[in-house]
Amino acid sequence: MPGERGAGRAVLRAAVAGQRRRVVTASLLGMGHQACEVLVPVVIGLVIDEAVATGDTAVLLRWLLVLGVLFLALSTCYRTSARITDAAGEHAAHRLRGELGARVLDPRGGADTGRLPGALTALATGDAARVGAVAAAVPYAAAALAGLAVSAVALLRISVPLGLLILLGVPPLLWAGHRISRPLERRSEVEQERAAHASGVAADLVAGLRVLKGIGAEAAAVARYRDTSRESLAAALRSAVSRAWHDGAILVLTGLFIAAIGLVGAHLAMRGSISVGELVAAVGLAQFLLGPFQLLTYVSGEFAQGRASADRIAEVLSAPPAVGAGAAMPAGPVAGRLTLRGVVHGTLRGVDLDTAPGELLGVVARDPAAAADLLRCLGRELDPDAGEISVDGQPLTALDPDAVRRAVLVAHHDADLFESSLLDNVRAGTGRADAALGPALEAAAADDVARTLPHGGATLLTERGRSLSGGQRQRVALARALAADPPVLVLHDPTTAVDAVTEARIASRLRELRRGRTTLLVTTSPALLAVTDRVVVLDGGTVTAEGGHRDLVAADAGYRAAVLA
Repeated sequence: MPGERGAGRAVLRAAVAGQRRRVVTASLLGMGHQACEVLVPVVIGLVIDEAVATGDTAVLLRWLLVLGVLFLALSTCYRTSARITDAAGEHAAHRLRGELGARVLDPRGGADTGRLPGALTALATGDAARVGAVAAAVPYAAAALAGLAVSAVALLRISVPLGLLILLGVPPLLWAGHRISRPLERRSEVEQERAAHASGVAADLVAGLRVLKGIGAEAAAVARYRDTSRESLAAALRSAVSRAWHDGAILVLTGLFIAAIGLVGAHLAMRGSISVGELVAAVGLAQFLLGPFQLLTYVSGEFAQGRASADRIAEVLSAPPAVGAGAAMPAGPVAGRLTLRGVVHGTLRGVDLDTAPGELLGVVARDPAAAADLLRCLGRELDPDAGEISVDGQPLTALDPDAVRRAVLVAHHDADLFESSLLDNVRAGTGRADAALGPALEAAAADDVARTLPHGGATLLTERGRSLSGGQRQRVALARALAADPPVLVLHDPTTAVDAVTEARIASRLRELRRGRTTLLVTTSPALLAVTDRVVVLDGGTVTAEGGHRDLVAADAGYRAAVLA
């Protein structure tokens, strides 16, 4: 926990430092605004003593002009400072969202471990906004402190006891405010955690809505979200109560302090130590002090909540990577020789596998968990506990993760589509022209999908491609993987939602399109396995058989059960 707190403070300092120019400019303008606010009751006191008491009209007009200039200056300073302050907060939050996005998308992974996607979204929105608010609160704090300092100086000129009262009374008030903010910080952190978890559960349920309806589990899903939402609500209410106590307690302390200033000023006036105008100025300054103290109350609350959010953000930013950061690059053009030696991870128990460059290899895993573990290791989502995976003789662990993914592309069967056009989904940021996507679309039978859409390939898909059927989404995802044209392509069950006729057509076209490129088909589809050069069988975490598809069907009862059942 101390380490996380330190990392959270570093996040806060970085957020403020990143907006240093805006923060400094807004602080100076805010200080100017507060100084002008302080001078207003002082000038009013002078008006009473030098113009009203003497009946001098010329002096009265002169001081009224001074008041007009003061109000113009404080109004301009406030408007400009508020605009710059808001910009500082928004830019700081934007920068944090960028850092969180970069960490989540880091090829080494690890940031999403144990976190639902919705929880990460909540971090990048709510928590980033709260940390950004700290950058916006700093100018308010500077302005409030400047207002207190100028007020102390003004009161010292009126009366030394009044000035000393402020100078000696403000530090204990600030210390008390900091102590009072501790419970708010703790409860705010819990509130954000519960809210993030509720967002994650909601996103998870929405993503699986069709499945939930299909199995009739809507009631259980609603009950789960209701419980999560109630926990989030309870945490939010506790945080709100803590904020109310925090603000109320500081307001009471502030009120008592201001009342003390007023009483001391009245006592001095009754003794004749200060004039009527000075008493009015002192009372006006005492009333003005409520503004800086309210600003400090606001700043204290923002800092308390910002510290809690900064700790949560720091936890993600400092999350250990799932894989090491190799620095080497492939020695030359990747030929595609994939080798596994004694790979141990999860259900894998010493897998040995050799894939020749340009080979179309089928992999049949009787245990779905073994297939999942193999895919994670090949895609370098994690490194095996033992053994080694290499491409063209270079261990994946020695290569830069980005270079690994350019050389070895793992396409999962449940890959999501994006809220964009069909062609943009297939293009996937590669910059390829529409015409260059034709072979991949045809091989995946995604050209048939495009022809059924209102605007062909330019038709916009809804979130995660839900405007398409399961089979159509699968074909578009397969086309995207084929269009990337990596040296080594690993496809996991790419046709499970496709009809038999289309699957056979995809199998033959896939072989032609990937000719000369290494391809692994992790599947139990007989149509796909029939076009492979060779098939290996994973059973019990090791390779138990290999050979041609037809030979294995004829000779291996376990293979027949896995593939033809």
